[in-house]
Amino acid sequence: MATVLIIGASRGIGLEFVRQCRAAGEQVVATARSEAGLALLQAEGATALKLDVSDTAGASGLAWQIDGYQFNQVLYVAGVFGPRSSSLQTPTEADFNAVMHANVLGPMRVLPQLVDALAPGAKLGLLSSRMGSVGLRENGNAWLYRASKAAANSVLKDASIALRERAICVSLHPGWVRTEMGGEGADIDVQTSVAGMRGVLAGLTPADNGGFFNYDGQTLAW
Repeated sequence: MATVLIIGASRGIGLEFVRQCRAAGEQVVATARSEAGLALLQAEGATALKLDVSDTAGASGLAWQIDGYQFNQVLYVAGVFGPRSSSLQTPTEADFNAVMHANVLGPMRVLPQLVDALAPGAKLGLLSSRMGSVGLRENGNAWLYRASKAAANSVLKDASIALRERAICVSLHPGWVRTEMGGEGADIDVQTSVAGMRGVLAGLTPADNGGFFNYDGQTLAW
């Protein structure tokens, strides 16, 4: 039985990962910030851990919470969108700090704590966004979010180099998904997105380490 860790799982894509992994018979450890989120994860059959990736003290305690686990798969889902401003609209310092702390500093806090908890040949997926791609960019809307995801992709790439003897690490674009963040007008439902990303992760080989993939398996440009 595979053991899966899902960071940021109390709603949307993270919660759907919990549900699909549990339905597949996998052991799931998942994190949430609130007591309500933790209760929801427990109701889904997951082992629930309290974690706020934006909180220095709280995030630093993850390693002891997962001591003894050997995860076959890790999904880092936690993140925020921030202001939906266009390019050249300077973000406030508060907005900049909130988005960058959640989307960039969060993974930089969490990923180093996972090293001893990765099973040999583990697969690690960082939920990113096509909006973070520099090569595919066609507009500058939500430029703070775009900047944060481009930086998160850099974090993942470095992690893939550091962990290449132990894990296959990739960035994943979930598609434009009908969630609280994506909105009702998005292209696909959360079930389709997560099922696709689970398929991508299942099919990864060492040659894919450090790659950037769409939920349907398409390789994306950085």
